[in-house]
Amino acid sequence: MNHKTYDIASDVKQTVITKTPYLDGVDVEAKRAEVLKYFHDTFSQYEDIFSCLRSSSVFFDRPNSLRHPLIFYFGHTAVFYLNKLNISDLVKGSIDPYLEGILAIGVDEMSWDDLDQSHYNWPSVEQVQQYRDKVRELVDNFIRHCEIKLSITQSDPLWIILMGIEHERIHLETTSVLIRELPLRSIQQQPRWTRCMSSGTAPINQLIPVSGGTVEQGKSEKNPVYGWDNEYGSRTEIVAPFQASKYLVSNQEFLEFVQAGGYQNKQYWSSEGWKWRSFSKAKHPRFWRSAKDTYLYRSMLEEMEMPWNWPVDINYLEAAAFCCWKAKATGKDIRLPSEAEWTLLREKLAADQPNWDQAPGNVNLEHYASSCPVTEFEFADGFFDLVGNVWQWTRTEFDGFNGFIPHPAYDDFSSPTFDGRHNVFKGGCWASTGNYAIRDSRYAFRRHFFQHAGLRYVSTTG
Repeated sequence: MNHKTYDIASDVKQTVITKTPYLDGVDVEAKRAEVLKYFHDTFSQYEDIFSCLRSSSVFFDRPNSLRHPLIFYFGHTAVFYLNKLNISDLVKGSIDPYLEGILAIGVDEMSWDDLDQSHYNWPSVEQVQQYRDKVRELVDNFIRHCEIKLSITQSDPLWIILMGIEHERIHLETTSVLIRELPLRSIQQQPRWTRCMSSGTAPINQLIPVSGGTVEQGKSEKNPVYGWDNEYGSRTEIVAPFQASKYLVSNQEFLEFVQAGGYQNKQYWSSEGWKWRSFSKAKHPRFWRSAKDTYLYRSMLEEMEMPWNWPVDINYLEAAAFCCWKAKATGKDIRLPSEAEWTLLREKLAADQPNWDQAPGNVNLEHYASSCPVTEFEFADGFFDLVGNVWQWTRTEFDGFNGFIPHPAYDDFSSPTFDGRHNVFKGGCWASTGNYAIRDSRYAFRRHFFQHAGLRYVSTTG
């Protein structure tokens, strides 16, 4: 087996565009080859993002006090494959019991004021790379020889492989956030992770009417692409007419909130939000830095002059506070959309991954390794960025649809987050690939977490 066939060349700029495969088809061997390529492309692209670290020592830094150092994430996705194959009785045994123990479970669901003081005897980068190489060979061999039926169902061996692939694509995005939180001295430029080079003054945002309607959420077991457990089931909601902002909230629009003293005024914040703001001592968005009379902006790999017409990156608590401030400033009931309202907007776009020729928005790493101007991707009825650029927070707390059933191989993927502490965000960001980029994907984070997420606001007043 020569997996180097699928590696990303290290000395040239090469864009690897991947799409989550269809579960159906007519040719078993063609599907086997498609999944095999998707696996190797994913495995290589995930390893490649770690090439943005300047040295091996950076793997042991903790960009965020609520998360493990990067060495954990480098190995975690490989361990996941073996764990899930074992749980599903598709393989027996381990490759390295110690690594599979220490790299299995993260600490990502911590409260904002939790500080993990645990000490771990982390393996070296070389040990983890050797482990990843062995897992790559094992999974490659498994895909080449496992039984395949079309369509692939949740009880089929390839479903577990797709689970591992889509799990690694989740961590591709979360790793980009962690790298963004590292000091600049710890990272290096890579041509395959080039940011958008266009920026300027932001447009004046405005509200556009949206007709209400009946919204059907959730997908059936016959859906032709892989899904996580929380995507299945059904929920019907009647959505009243509303208005939605034409653009995502830009850095420039959010600056008004900052300059109005929004971070210092308790009246705009929820109780949880004010506790977080007081603890964090935040005075502006996480990826801004105050510099003389202006602000600088941190992209994944560099600090730059503020791109005022890019969408702001904030957590849910900041997004909700901004909406409260804007409601008081405008006299309108400005708020975050519900998941159903966002879904109604998304229905204006027929295209979906994997059936688009090119991503219609800044998503799936098909355009930039950063956000871009909120005016670049126009959709139906004058709206911009219906998908992509940054995730869009909703006011909907995360839960399962009617008929929710956890997958037995990963029964704790969604249900632990049905706790009233996680909010749904939709639409994907520039780094959302695979399942992350499909219409039905629904993810949620703790309200204080950052994940290349921003907002579009709505109103039901004129």
